[in-house]
Amino acid sequence: MKPAGVLGAALLVVAAGTGAYLTGRVSAQKALVTGDEINTVEVTQAALPAVVRVDNRLNKSALQPGDDPLETGSGFFYKKDLIVTNFHVIQDYESLSVILYNGRRVPAKVEAVDPGIDIAILRVSGVTAPKTLAFGSSARLIPGQKLIAIGAPLRIQNFVSSGIFSVAASARDIPRNDSLGQEIGQYFVTTASIQQGNSGGPVLDSRGAVVAISDANAAPNNFVPGVIGVAIPGDLVKQSVEDLEKVGTPQRGTLGVTLQDLDSLDPALRSLAGLSSSEGALVWDVPAGSAGARAGLRGSLRNSKDQLLAPLGDIVVAVDGARVQSSYDVTRLVAAKRPGQTVTLRLWRNKKSVDVKVTLLKRTLR
Repeated sequence: MKPAGVLGAALLVVAAGTGAYLTGRVSAQKALVTGDEINTVEVTQAALPAVVRVDNRLNKSALQPGDDPLETGSGFFYKKDLIVTNFHVIQDYESLSVILYNGRRVPAKVEAVDPGIDIAILRVSGVTAPKTLAFGSSARLIPGQKLIAIGAPLRIQNFVSSGIFSVAASARDIPRNDSLGQEIGQYFVTTASIQQGNSGGPVLDSRGAVVAISDANAAPNNFVPGVIGVAIPGDLVKQSVEDLEKVGTPQRGTLGVTLQDLDSLDPALRSLAGLSSSEGALVWDVPAGSAGARAGLRGSLRNSKDQLLAPLGDIVVAVDGARVQSSYDVTRLVAAKRPGQTVTLRLWRNKKSVDVKVTLLKRTLR
């Protein structure tokens, strides 16, 4: 998977003949001949003023010799001075600025971040949003439904592409090459073009509502340009934005413990624990006061060199009946819950299978 911080090119619609535009709404005459064209143009023209290019001047410590010190992505105003973008767009920044759709550049600062789903909120000063976009319901998307992506791929401002919503794909089927987005349960896959620089830009439905956030593209290897657009579901982003504004930290479910992939352990240790499979996640540390601690989860004993000692701690093999292959599966399945809800963990403990219910707690600022 390639990160897709992409820049967009200004959409130019030339009306053939007079009267092709009527009081801000497009009338289908010579230039536009189908209802779908009219809808695409109307949605695009209404949304463009809300979309920005995000410029990240990288911190020198994050640069290698020959690296471009400027990384670019996209974002959009959802309030008069607040912008949603991807966390990977602003990661390792020294300074940030945004370029409005009309070319004006203004400074920006980080308001809040949610690396768990690769989202960040920026605040700008000295300017009021020319337009804001509202979130729609991503849960209602139907395969085949039209989507419009706006952003700045290849540093081209106001680039617009359209396609369809193809499928909601498990995050396991779209592996990332970074440590971000560990709490995304599924991604939206689209035929709309999402390239480097599109990251953080809005993906709109035919009503002009934000139903996803451009995040990346998928390619068979590093030598072939990615042609499959990958986006974060809008419902997940909306929930995160609301949590960040109200609490300052996302409120998705977490056990509060650290986990280790079972397949990373010495096979001899797994054998001593009575395990024949490498699927599962070993509970590593259980901090006092965490949801896991309150439920009685057992961590792993280690010596002064951090080497495991027998017996092993609890091993999570299923969450709410869904088998897990790794710690990543545990994290994303638990993250689908909210504080106050309960998850049932199937554990392998002392060579026996046991179910433990864990009531999830609110996250607090670290």
